[in-house]
Amino acid sequence: MGFRKKSKSPPVLSHEFVIQNHADMVSCVAMIVLLGLMFEVIISYIITSSSSLEIILAPWVYSDAEDKPEPFSYYKYGPKDMATVFFYLLIAIILHALIQEYILDKINRRLHLSKTKHSKFNESGQLATFYSFSFIWGCSILTSEEFETNPTFLWEGYPHIHMAFQVKFFYICQIAYWFHALPELYFQKVRKEDIPRQLYYICLYIFHITGAYVLNLHRLGLVLLVPHYLVELLFHASRLFYFSDENKQKGFTLWALLFVITRLLTLTVSVLTFGFGLSRTDNQGFSLAEGNFNVLTVRMTCLSAICLTQAWMMWKFINFQLKKWREQSQIQANKKKAVSPKSRPSKKDSRGEAFLKVILHVDYNKNPIYLSFVHN
Repeated sequence: MGFRKKSKSPPVLSHEFVIQNHADMVSCVAMIVLLGLMFEVIISYIITSSSSLEIILAPWVYSDAEDKPEPFSYYKYGPKDMATVFFYLLIAIILHALIQEYILDKINRRLHLSKTKHSKFNESGQLATFYSFSFIWGCSILTSEEFETNPTFLWEGYPHIHMAFQVKFFYICQIAYWFHALPELYFQKVRKEDIPRQLYYICLYIFHITGAYVLNLHRLGLVLLVPHYLVELLFHASRLFYFSDENKQKGFTLWALLFVITRLLTLTVSVLTFGFGLSRTDNQGFSLAEGNFNVLTVRMTCLSAICLTQAWMMWKFINFQLKKWREQSQIQANKKKAVSPKSRPSKKDSRGEAFLKVILHVDYNKNPIYLSFVHN
C-alpha cells in the first residue's frame, strides 16, 4: 500500500527512502504480527500467559456484581503490555501517514502556506485529530457506569489495580501514540528549531500518562486528561482556522481563558487527591505485589511533578501572551505612526515624492504605509 506519490525513487535504505516509505515498511511489520496471531499455539500462549493485555485483551479477573445480571471482566497491567504498546505504536504511525496524505497535504496545497506555517499546520492537524478522538473517548469512559459522580472515587478503594476494558485500552493507546510521536520527528522531517519544543511536551505526556498507569492512578489520570485535551483541542483548532484566515483569532481568547481554568482545576484536584484523599485512606504502605504505592514519598513526588509541570506550562503561557501583546502593540504603534500628520516637505522633497508616486502608482490615501516609507 502506497501513501505517497514518488516522482523519483531514492537509493534503497537511504534516509530519503525510509522517510518516503516508512508507512509501507511499518505496515509490513504490523501484518507480520497479525499473521502470527493466526497460529493456535501463539493464541493459547497469549490467553494463558500472565499478561493481562496482548494484541487481544485477555481478562484477568471475573466477578459477579449484585446489580448486574451477567459477569464482567477486569484487567491489570503487566510487563507484556510493552508488546501491545509496540503494536499500537505501529498502527499510530500508519494512521498518522494516512491523515497526512489524504487530508492535511490536500489542504496545504490549497492554502499555499510558507514552510514555517506548513510545519505548524501539519502539527496542529495531527494533534487536533488525536485530541478530539481522545476527548470524546475519555468523556464516554467518565460518564459510564463504572465511574460515580462522587469525587471520592479518585482515592476510595486504592490501589485501583482492576481496570475496565475501555480504561486499559485507552491508556494503552495513549502511551502508544506519544511513543509514536518520537520517530515521527524523523519521518516528518521536523525542523531542528522545532524539535526541542516538541520533545518537551512529548516526554511530559509519556512521563505523566505512564506514571498514572503504573502507579494505579488511572482514575486521576482520566479526570486530568479530559479537560486538558479539550483545551489543547481548542488551541490547535484555533491555529488551523488562523492559518486559513488570519482574521479568525477569537478562538485564542476562549483558549486562554480555559487554559488558566484548567491549570487551576488540575492543581486543585491533585492537591485534593494526594494531600487529603490518599493520605487518609486505611490502606497505607508500599507493595509492588499488591500494586500499592500509597506512601508519603510517592505522593509528594507525584504532586510535585504535577505542580512543576503546571507551573512550567503557565510560565510558557504568560511568555506567549506577553509576546503577542508586544506584537500587537508594535503593530498599533506602526499604524498610528503611518497615519500621523507630517511636517510640510521642502520643494526638493515634494518633487522626489511626486516622482515616486508616479512610478509606484501609489494612492497615499489608500496606502498610508507607503507614505511613511517615502518620508523616511
